Amino acid sequence: HRDPYRWSTEDIHLAAEMAERTWATVENARAQVELREANQRKDEFLAMLAHELRNPLAPISAAAEVMQSNPDPELVQRTSQVIGRQVRHMTGLVDDLLDVSRVTRGLVKLNKRPLEIREIIDHAVEQVRPLLEARGHRLLLEPALQAALVSGDENRLVQVIANLLNNAAKYTPHGGEIRVMTELRDHDVLVSVHDNGIGIPPELQPRVFDLFSQAERTSDRAQGGLGLGLALVRSLAELHGGAVSCYSEGPDKGSRFIVRLPRLVQPAGGPADEQ
Repeated sequence: HRDPYRWSTEDIHLAAEMAERTWATVENARAQVELREANQRKDEFLAMLAHELRNPLAPISAAAEVMQSNPDPELVQRTSQVIGRQVRHMTGLVDDLLDVSRVTRGLVKLNKRPLEIREIIDHAVEQVRPLLEARGHRLLLEPALQAALVSGDENRLVQVIANLLNNAAKYTPHGGEIRVMTELRDHDVLVSVHDNGIGIPPELQPRVFDLFSQAERTSDRAQGGLGLGLALVRSLAELHGGAVSCYSEGPDKGSRFIVRLPRLVQPAGGPADEQ
């Protein structure tokens, strides 16, 4: 209108209805896009799962044929070792799937008690050390200057740190450097795992802890696996009342993963209190 227009009640209702319908259409379109992306990631994950489960079958089948055709005891022993290794690999894959399923459905019960985070890190390093040594990585540990106490399930917290170390080792080229730092805040204990590896593209960082998103990160598949470790890290950290985050400046610029857990403070002459 050339001149000022006085909106009637009917005009206002019509505009409001139009805005609501438009917003609903936008939200529906956004949900459809997210659903398609989630389905695509799930399809990629299932393809990777099929590949990972199929790989051990070829050596198992070949070993079985050798054992049937050649009864030589020494040869039977070697081939049986091949079968054992491949079966353990497949069992590990299935265990990872079951673990993710239990955690995401809230079926995991935590056995919480006061823990020193340095001991958790030491146990995690012990688990991952063979992979670190095989890839020639240098590991630096920077503990907190004071006791860093948390309330948690020891096995599950070791799993959190071990998964982050395993992730850093896998995605860091041979001879890289991995650093584990512990920081104390008023109410939190922060454990950060730094590496100088392949980094994370900006578009993947918001989804790096989502189930199935690791299928996109195919720059280094030499170690195999289903890439469920980071999804487990987030779920287990949240079960402990904490959180996890990641930072990377981009490809080939390394990554930093930070686990935040509620801190226990030891009062004078009394048990630790959770802040």
